Amino acid sequence: MKLHAGTLVISNGQLVDGNGGPPVPSATVVVQDGRIAYAGPSSQAPVVDPAARRIDAKGGSILPGLVEAHFHPTYFNVAALEDLDIKYPVEYVTLLAAANAKLALECGYTAARSGGSLFNIDVWLKKAIESDITFGPRLATSGREICGVGGLMDWNPDFRKIGMEGLVLLINGPVEARSAVRKLVKDGIEWVKTYPTGDAAAPDTNDHHTLCMTFEEMHAVVGTAHNHGLKVTGHCRATEGIINALKAGYDAIEHGTFMNDEALDLMLARDVPCVPALYFEYASIQRGPEFGMSQPVIDGHQETLDGGAESARRILKAGGCLGMGGDYGFAWNPHGDYARELSFFVNFVGFSPTEVLTCATKNGAKILGRLNEIGTVETGKLADLLIVDGDPLADIRILEDRSRFIAVLQGGIVKAGQLSRPKL
Repeated sequence: MKLHAGTLVISNGQLVDGNGGPPVPSATVVVQDGRIAYAGPSSQAPVVDPAARRIDAKGGSILPGLVEAHFHPTYFNVAALEDLDIKYPVEYVTLLAAANAKLALECGYTAARSGGSLFNIDVWLKKAIESDITFGPRLATSGREICGVGGLMDWNPDFRKIGMEGLVLLINGPVEARSAVRKLVKDGIEWVKTYPTGDAAAPDTNDHHTLCMTFEEMHAVVGTAHNHGLKVTGHCRATEGIINALKAGYDAIEHGTFMNDEALDLMLARDVPCVPALYFEYASIQRGPEFGMSQPVIDGHQETLDGGAESARRILKAGGCLGMGGDYGFAWNPHGDYARELSFFVNFVGFSPTEVLTCATKNGAKILGRLNEIGTVETGKLADLLIVDGDPLADIRILEDRSRFIAVLQGGIVKAGQLSRPKL
């Protein structure tokens, strides 16, 4: 991905640097060749070439680019489970994924971690983004997911004889678990996404208290993945599934819905991050009926929402690492609504805007393994920035309104926002 050449100065705004401290009023950020050379009070800013390009923050806020830590680029208008793998041909899904990536960047998300992708489209999408062929977040990829046979993601009945290999690698036992990971190694992914537990979406066979993989299978996944330098995460709602994942050596937990003391202690001991993805549950409850969602499913989502919110509060209070994002691309939770997750954590879960923004920037970068490059506005890091007309610490909902974005930058280059639009 190209970097801005020369000097760029951003001023006339408060700086929210992503580290969780108070904002810096009347701040200036100086970017040199795509990296941050200075970030702090304007009164202490270095003298720069008068010919340097300048961006006026208009009294608003300068933030790190947001990180969507559970991104499904190939999901699009999903109204039923089978829509995830057989609704569209792979060629069309590839185009949809590119459109979703561009939309995410326009929403201020300069980096994202894939939470699963049809085939390994996200791998090639990442290459296209990094080669400046298309716009999108800096991606960490995961490709196809892994689930036990008969588990949550194994919904195509055998009589159809169409399998699931485009979306999920189905396994029976540790040997097949190792084989599945080796296929993903060949695909070129970075994160192995698994399904240790079920979900409210499948109340009859694989609900949110059901296990979909054995500990032995999970342990085999981790051993093989770590051998090849890959990280492992998993869709974990049931308490036993969370504990199994942490004992098996998982590097992250998706959802972490029903945490108990043992699970929390295991998580904190290894500093394993969790991405709760709670707004999806709320959207399912609020809009599910209009899409024919049954009452048992909605009831399950309500239980999941309540349990997940309490678990998130416990993790934050204990000093654990939480990321923001999750499961956009469903008909009732579409791409482009990513920042509703942030508002939801403030208005429903009870986090402060500063806590949420830290989760959505610094913690997201940590989860991606790129905190040395992105996630905070600090000297030496890439100038992946979001400049907003307003104060998200006073009203987090500002981040839902793309019309308030003065600029979204990657490596100091304006990619979206008001300044990216040609003047008529």
